Amino acid sequence: MPQSTRVFWTIQLDDVMASAADWAGAKAANLARAARHDLPVLPGFVIPVRSDTTSAEADGDRYLHTGELREAWAKLSRGGEIPLVVRSSSTMEDGVVSSMAGRFVSVLDVTGWEPFLTAVGAVQESSSAPGTMAVLVQPQLTAAAGGVMFGADPVDGRTDRVIVSAVPGGPQALVGGEVNGTRYALTRRGRVISVEHDDGRSTGDSGDTGEVDQGPLTRMQLRALARLAAKAAAVFGGPQDVEFAFDHDGRLWLLQSRPVTALAPVPPRRATLLGPGPVAETLPDPLAPLEEDLWLAPLNHGIGEALATAGAVSRRALRKSPTVLAVGGRAAADLQRLGAAPGRRSRLRMLNPVPAVRRLSVAWRVGRLRADLPDLAAQTAAAVDADLAAVPPLAEITDAQLIAALRWTRAALAALHGQEALAGSLLSEGTGGDTGSAAAQGLAALHRGRSRGQDDAQLLAAEPTVLALTPPAITSAPRLPAVTADPLDPPAVTGTLPPREILRLRIRWVQELGARLAWAAGQRLTASGVLPSPELVRTLRFDELDNALTSGATIDRRPVPPPRSAPLPTVFRLAGDRIVAEAAPTGDGARPAGGGRGSGPVHSGPDAPPAGSVLVVDTLRPSLATSLPKLAGLVAETGSPLSHLAILARELNVPTVVGLRGALDRFPPGTDLLVDGDTGRVEILALVADQRPDEESVA
Repeated sequence: MPQSTRVFWTIQLDDVMASAADWAGAKAANLARAARHDLPVLPGFVIPVRSDTTSAEADGDRYLHTGELREAWAKLSRGGEIPLVVRSSSTMEDGVVSSMAGRFVSVLDVTGWEPFLTAVGAVQESSSAPGTMAVLVQPQLTAAAGGVMFGADPVDGRTDRVIVSAVPGGPQALVGGEVNGTRYALTRRGRVISVEHDDGRSTGDSGDTGEVDQGPLTRMQLRALARLAAKAAAVFGGPQDVEFAFDHDGRLWLLQSRPVTALAPVPPRRATLLGPGPVAETLPDPLAPLEEDLWLAPLNHGIGEALATAGAVSRRALRKSPTVLAVGGRAAADLQRLGAAPGRRSRLRMLNPVPAVRRLSVAWRVGRLRADLPDLAAQTAAAVDADLAAVPPLAEITDAQLIAALRWTRAALAALHGQEALAGSLLSEGTGGDTGSAAAQGLAALHRGRSRGQDDAQLLAAEPTVLALTPPAITSAPRLPAVTADPLDPPAVTGTLPPREILRLRIRWVQELGARLAWAAGQRLTASGVLPSPELVRTLRFDELDNALTSGATIDRRPVPPPRSAPLPTVFRLAGDRIVAEAAPTGDGARPAGGGRGSGPVHSGPDAPPAGSVLVVDTLRPSLATSLPKLAGLVAETGSPLSHLAILARELNVPTVVGLRGALDRFPPGTDLLVDGDTGRVEILALVADQRPDEESVA
């Protein structure tokens, strides 16, 4: 607090000193600044932050019973006739980085001197940090309608939108998360784009005919709010989160203004359209860094070579951006490049004769490839089988041989992926053999082995085709699925595999060799003291593992297991490291409240939620704020994306969905749930493979 020889017991909002946040707190300072710029602010006064000096001179009742304070109370309340609002105004809230919305106490409808003193004490005691809490006092407004307005869409990140959520009466129930309210999307000039009612109905704009149910606000009131949003942004230098109310005379009042602190990132124009797409067939599970290097990098290289060979993508474009990449530890692909999403065609290309010449050359190459691919696939499979058979037993392999074998797996996978991609796009399903699949042969082999009473190790040794039923993972040994059908009635599999399935099966075998080699390397590095446990070899990059085995280099960082990651959306773009899903929310009244994506087991009930859980509640109570930092997600049956708790959740990157009717009944405790705060989707995950059994013992 600025040094002064005088102790100020109260500061009127129209006093220039009320604009000093370190005296008056951020909330009061913002209102004082707004009032000085002729924004509609109620009158009031501030009991300033108490410094060490004021605490010593005005301890206890002497502070509360000072004549200056009572005089200010009597003037504002007309001797107790007008109810007051006693609000927190902390120096730590309503900042550019964090709003801390709803974290401190505010007391409404305060009448009488003694209740006023009690309310002031409650507000001051709501902050445990000394010297940070001022108290803002204003008349209690009897509102006809009120709510919250954002000068930009906090969920979509659009700055050309004004988002309003309103309810009849004051905004208290809305900001407290008790009700949903009616949500309006406006242009900057106040034209209504859409109206979403609290009962789930959604309507669009119908001009000025008035045919659309406007909810608690009229078109004139919405235009007034848009003008207020523009003025507030000009005064404070950016989009504002505003609490507002209309009195029964139709006058608009600004009750609070703070910066929009949790504005969602927006992908750049023409950002790549991504999704799991076809690569999820090969790598469906989350990948650790070493798994990315061993399997994802060869997949990207092989598919890129196939696309270049077929003339679908230039090598320059391939060098500019990957076709397959890791997003949050999961494999994603450029959907437009792979033909899994529609792409834009440039009109300029139609005037350029070079692509046509290139297409003619490509057509000749593709024609030859189509004829040669079956034989090429068979030759490649035979060569891979011979190389696999030549690898020494893991108990006898030297470190040099081990790292050389790992390098071979990466090169072999790149070639296999390239041929498999070409075979999938150029050959018909039945070319070169039967129309069966490697998975069908693996399932038949699994039935045979189980009927003979073989365990996983015996079955893998006798029937390696069963690997087609399991995704690759660096573990001590792959875990085969249980047999769900009668072992005496296995699926009928006849004939030979088509070229693509031949290549797919070899891909899986080479991946498994890489996994077992990496596990063996982890055991050796653990024995030599480089790693605390074999499982942590997954956390290394390939270059780190190579250096550790070939030159005995130490690991310069502490390896830790990779964090759990939620499954990727079907279609999304990236804004920096943030996933922005393209899919829209559906049904059940669910509204996205931001925070990204997350998954975890459901927790509900009065007990404190464990870390990493998805908390499912009936309403967004302010008391839940202390639990937010450790949550993987938050789902509420009621509430608004603009409520205080939803704002806090966005600031803490907690995926949040509100207004999902029946959530408590639909998602019992322990259910693995995926929460997408950007689209409003909440989905049950039948099987979450993020946490592998071998990681459970890792410290």
